This record gives sequence, C-alpha cells and structure tokens, in this order.
Amino acid sequence: MNPRRTWLLFSLIRIGLFAVVLAILLLLLTPGGVPAWISALLAAIIAFCLSFIFLRRQREEAAKSLYEARASTKRSQSSAAGDDEDIEDAAVDGTAAEGTAADKQP
Repeated sequence: MNPRRTWLLFSLIRIGLFAVVLAILLLLLTPGGVPAWISALLAAIIAFCLSFIFLRRQREEAAKSLYEARASTKRSQSSAAGDDEDIEDAAVDGTAAEGTAADKQP
C-alpha cells in the first residue's frame, strides 16, 4: 500500500474516532453541567485507548512505512557520505604517508 495513503487512512480513522466519541460525550455530559473542554479531554483519552486497542494493524502498517522511508533516506545519505569519507581517508592517508617518509630522511 502507498505510504501516504496508509498515513492518511490511519489519521482519518483516528480523527473520526475522536469526533464520534466527542459528539457522544457532548450529548451526554454537557446538558448535565460538565464543561465542553472536559468532554474534549475525555474524548481524546478514550479515542487514544480505542485506537491503541482496535487499530493495531493500521498503526503497524504506518510505522512500517515510516521505517522504510527513513531507512531509504539513510541509505542514500550514507552512500553519499561514504564516498566523501573514502576521499577524505585517502587524502589523510596520503598526507600521513608523506609525513612519515619525510621524518625518515636525514
């Protein structure tokens, strides 16, 4: 599955879950005198718990896509950095070899 689609779907499900829980809490608690911000806080906590329990597969797919994207970025950076390091090592080794040869001459 496309990583962007995975993240979009996972985020939309979580936002929808929060909205449904918030709507239910607002309908049940607000007429009784509970402030709306407390309902929103409770909805966030409940939606987090529900998504943690019921959205395991989507969360793992999103985490896997994030890991793969990060690993491919690191691979491309490390190959470019590896070329630079090889050039630098060759330059340092060449300078060190010249310095040791110069030290041996009287």
